[in-house]
Amino acid sequence: MSLIPVKEMEGVLLVDKPQGLTSHDVVYRLRRKLSMKKIGHAGTLDPMATGLLIMLIGKATRISQYLISVDKVYEGEATLGVVTDSQDAEGEVMETRPVPELTEAQVREVMKGFLGDQYQIPPMHSAIKIGGVPLYKLARKGEEVEREPRFIRVVSFELTSFTSPKLTFTLHCTKGTYVRTIAHDLGQKLGCGAHLSALRRTGSGKFNLNQGVTLDEIEALSLPEIEKRLIPVYEAAPSVAQ
Repeated sequence: MSLIPVKEMEGVLLVDKPQGLTSHDVVYRLRRKLSMKKIGHAGTLDPMATGLLIMLIGKATRISQYLISVDKVYEGEATLGVVTDSQDAEGEVMETRPVPELTEAQVREVMKGFLGDQYQIPPMHSAIKIGGVPLYKLARKGEEVEREPRFIRVVSFELTSFTSPKLTFTLHCTKGTYVRTIAHDLGQKLGCGAHLSALRRTGSGKFNLNQGVTLDEIEALSLPEIEKRLIPVYEAAPSVAQ
């Protein structure tokens, strides 16, 4: 009597990542839940960040590059007057400066300068490798090396609230954009420095956070229920599904 092989799950699962976990932590927990090794993601989120993480289950890992290359949308918070070595709240405070009297109109005017095509220098605290060594490892040793600027595009950068020293914003940008670097640079242009104090990814290409489920919710579902939530490869990436 021949055994019918068990068909592995395949598709895209949209996860609302909690704060404090790495993207690989999410992969690990899904591998444990689904009893599968072939699980990846399309675009990392820093541990501090929350929100939309596109998980690729089974053979859907082959569309990774397609889904990584799409635009991203974020909601973020920047804290003015405090500069950190990582450009976000997880880093060491390097400098504190008084925050000048600023109006919302003045902040919006400076934010306009970030729109469009530009080159961005990646932060030292990043996973980019130079000579095979991730930059963050050099940064931890107190080393700083020259980084190749990367081409990015900021489609929109909108102020949503401002109560000094904190401001919140929405950002629509191309892949590979470091939002914490934008927050840092915004602070420099406002004359007081800043760091990214909160970040939530709400969109990635045609997917949005409303479609996502939390890790806790996923772990409480049965395997058939999870399978129903998978987006087929042909829907997620029609041009490469053949």
